[in-house]
Amino acid sequence: MSDQDQYQRELDVIEEVKDKGPAGKFFGYAKISGPGWLQGAITLGGGSLAGALYLGVVSGNDLLWVQPLAMICGIIMLSAIAYVTLSTEQRPLQLINRHLHPLLGWSWLIATIMANIVWTMPQFSLGTAAIQQNLGILGGDSGQWTIIAILFAIGLYVNYLYQAGGGGAKLFDRIIKCMVGLIVLSFMAVVIALFSSGSISLGSILGGFIPDLSLLGSSSSTFSADIAASSNPEFWEKHIVGTQKSKIFAAFGTAVGINMTFLLPYTLLKKKWGSKHRGLSITDLSIGLFVPFFLATACVVIASASSFHGKTEDVDPVRTYPTLAKMDSVKPLVKDLPKKSDEEKAAWNEIVASAPSLNESDFKLAAMIHSRDAGALAITLKPFTGEVVGQKIFGIGVLGMAVSTIIILMLINGLAFQQLFEKSLGSTKSYFLGCGISGLSGCLFPVIWKVEASKAALAIPTSVIGGALIPIAYFTFLLLMNSKKVLGDKRPEGTARIIWNVLMIFATTVATVGTWWATSGKKFGDVPAGMIGMSFLAILFIVGTLSFLKNEKKA
Repeated sequence: MSDQDQYQRELDVIEEVKDKGPAGKFFGYAKISGPGWLQGAITLGGGSLAGALYLGVVSGNDLLWVQPLAMICGIIMLSAIAYVTLSTEQRPLQLINRHLHPLLGWSWLIATIMANIVWTMPQFSLGTAAIQQNLGILGGDSGQWTIIAILFAIGLYVNYLYQAGGGGAKLFDRIIKCMVGLIVLSFMAVVIALFSSGSISLGSILGGFIPDLSLLGSSSSTFSADIAASSNPEFWEKHIVGTQKSKIFAAFGTAVGINMTFLLPYTLLKKKWGSKHRGLSITDLSIGLFVPFFLATACVVIASASSFHGKTEDVDPVRTYPTLAKMDSVKPLVKDLPKKSDEEKAAWNEIVASAPSLNESDFKLAAMIHSRDAGALAITLKPFTGEVVGQKIFGIGVLGMAVSTIIILMLINGLAFQQLFEKSLGSTKSYFLGCGISGLSGCLFPVIWKVEASKAALAIPTSVIGGALIPIAYFTFLLLMNSKKVLGDKRPEGTARIIWNVLMIFATTVATVGTWWATSGKKFGDVPAGMIGMSFLAILFIVGTLSFLKNEKKA
């Protein structure tokens, strides 16, 4: 089927279901879903995996509601981005620069490129670990570089298919859908195996999807007895509640990354979708983004809660010392020790263990809330699910997460470089330059990302800038949705406009609070990076509002 035939088929389906109810439209649109799957492929990456893992560690199944609700907020704003793009059928960067302010547009583009270049490194690291640790192949340093080369080649080839269009683009779509499906099925297999073994109950899982805001102010009941028996109950309650709160706010602030807001409009324009496709685009996000994200992250939280919540057996005592060192009674004893040095482990052991006020509950609590990774989860699942499901199937899911995210990060960087260099290099050259730079940065993770100083030098500024600009991306499209100058007679009016604004203001507010919480106190050396990021966010809010009012007055 040619691109024109596919486009006509989409229009035929849209016409066919236009007079049907919500259910009829949903199932009709499901046949022709597309760009939403790209959003699902990027959001199901290492960040979602790590977040879901730790939610299970710190609160069991009680926080199962967090990531789905955070994603609903993200989909509200992505739907607004789709509405503006499909109504105007114009590239959003030029639209923002022309109708709001170039500072907003170029900040959005540069933050997207930074995120694409930096965050490929942990994805390459995650994919390499899944192959070597979970699947047990290509071990050692030589095997590591072989895996890196394979991952880079896959990313480059699949992006070639996307850029080629025609049959290549259709193959690209199928690959992405298959990878997202593989991720979801792998994690579901783990949870089904846990159900079969009797390790988890349906009641506790269903209860976890009911939002419980009390967890913003109190710790999980699992920790209550040990907190009461600890040497400093006030410290532990405050520390655990603060950890829960930070994870909740971080999930809401970063459910949709800055680069996802860039990806959606340009993939919609690539498919030549227009105003007739607006209803389809919202359903597409539900099918391709929300459903896979909901199933995959819920399964990881459930598995993590079953394996780690309230448990200490898998944690080496030495790894708990950084948490214990935050206690007032221990700080003076360890303030001069390098916290990351292997040579100091014996000193940590001796000094912390001899701290006069610590007791068994302190060590238990530190172990219970210690962060785990995908490898640790796979190991603990083995007795319940067997080696094939616990290691191999789970490892395939983790590998699928890494590979799909690598592909989409390279894709977004290619699209961003097209906007940056299209006039000077041409569309194709600038696209592959962007893809290559993002992929090659990921290949360098053994020499950059594994070095703590280099990792901090890249991750802290990028997370602060990207995180601070998520609310401004939301805010920018909130303004565009209300712009008569931009949308003309396609601007929502009456009740529809009220509903859109209530939902968008809620999502933007939640993202802003989440971003503030996630970046608050972050430092880059002695530089208060978090404060600078939030100050920049405030400046962009002011510039965007004034520019909007000025341009609307002219209109």
